[in-house]
Amino acid sequence: MKKKLLPLAIVGALSLVGCSKTKEPKTEEEKAMYSVGVMFGSRLNQLQLTDEELDSLSQGLRDSAKNEKQKVDPMQYQQKIQDIFKDRMAKQAGDVKKKGQEFLDKFVAEGATKTASGLAYKHVKEGTGPSPKETDTVKVHYHGTLMDGTVFDSRGWTEGVQLMKVGGTTKFVIPSDLAYGDTGAPPKIKGGDTLVFEVELISISQGQEAPAAQAPAKKK
Repeated sequence: MKKKLLPLAIVGALSLVGCSKTKEPKTEEEKAMYSVGVMFGSRLNQLQLTDEELDSLSQGLRDSAKNEKQKVDPMQYQQKIQDIFKDRMAKQAGDVKKKGQEFLDKFVAEGATKTASGLAYKHVKEGTGPSPKETDTVKVHYHGTLMDGTVFDSRGWTEGVQLMKVGGTTKFVIPSDLAYGDTGAPPKIKGGDTLVFEVELISISQGQEAPAAQAPAKKK
């Protein structure tokens, strides 16, 4: 009989909570295990777990790792686990999206333009060259951040670059529905996060078969 898999975040985060006591890692092995915990523990941010819940998670890890008697049958709580993840992630995404909408509205109030899809943009420097089409491949220089200025990796913006001209620089505020949605891209991008890009359109390669969004943007 095959067991159902726990959500990935819990599987990874179990390595975070092997000890309920807080201590400074000293040996190289302790530092390595602590680093694993930091990497996987970030996946639990959206759950906003209480200290009591973290203690329960830690106890379950210890019992299983030491092959001790389990205090509950995990298989009976698969649906409960799924419900907790779904409800709490949705709640946090809703809170983040509300802040994102306020951020976007302020951007528009300061002179930016909002498109029908919800994308907002402001030309920092007007270009004098042509504008790309959806089927063109573009070469850009970009700087992408969260609302608080945290830098993250790039994402395609098919609609946005079509509003630009070669030689121009534009600031885009992209709501979560046009970015990573309620799921986000942990650990840097939470569910519901609004993204901010400043993009310089350097050149256009016309007549490409692949849409710009499917081809990775090249840094200059």
